[in-house]
Amino acid sequence: YPSGNLAIIVTRERDQLICIVQEDELRTAKIRALFQSDGRSTCYYPNGDEWINMSIQGGQYLDQAGNRVRRWMWPNLSPGPHVPLSPIFISLNRHVGVRILAQDKIFVSFLAMGRQAKFNTGTKVQGGAASQLPPPTRLGEDELLLLAFRVRILQLFDRMRGCLNFPSSEQWNKMQPPTYLMTQAVKILELCMAADISDELRSSIRSIVNA
Repeated sequence: YPSGNLAIIVTRERDQLICIVQEDELRTAKIRALFQSDGRSTCYYPNGDEWINMSIQGGQYLDQAGNRVRRWMWPNLSPGPHVPLSPIFISLNRHVGVRILAQDKIFVSFLAMGRQAKFNTGTKVQGGAASQLPPPTRLGEDELLLLAFRVRILQLFDRMRGCLNFPSSEQWNKMQPPTYLMTQAVKILELCMAADISDELRSSIRSIVNA
């Protein structure tokens, strides 16, 4: 961002790529969106509530009250006639936008100081490949909370190391958490989506890992 805060991270986790969009904030690295090359993606409202969620089957668009506004299935997984996906465009903030045109055409655009960068985070997953994927791991409430607090504690330890290494607050306040911590936070958010837990607990866990 023009402020110097990190906006977009692209990292590799084993055999897949992950694109993470962070909010333009100094002290926190709040996740606004994440896109994975296996077809799973999620965008969040500024308060952390889910905005758009996509999988290899399709996706859904929620309003800020949690009501589903739109739902769709990708054409390659929908036998027979299907309603085409109407293009979706959302602005995560004044610099980052997301445009969804098709399963393999999901664009993240970054615009600042008259210059633009565009990433295609979409992927084409065939029906056969989708059916072979294992079901997501489901954890209980206690396990999810423990994982979230573990990441939060590691984030605090990392910030303490930054304080010791860079006594000037202007320096360590701009430091971003290590990539492995951001990856772990992303995985916990994914597990929350797959778990059978209340929206209140899901929101609490998001607040812990994004604090």
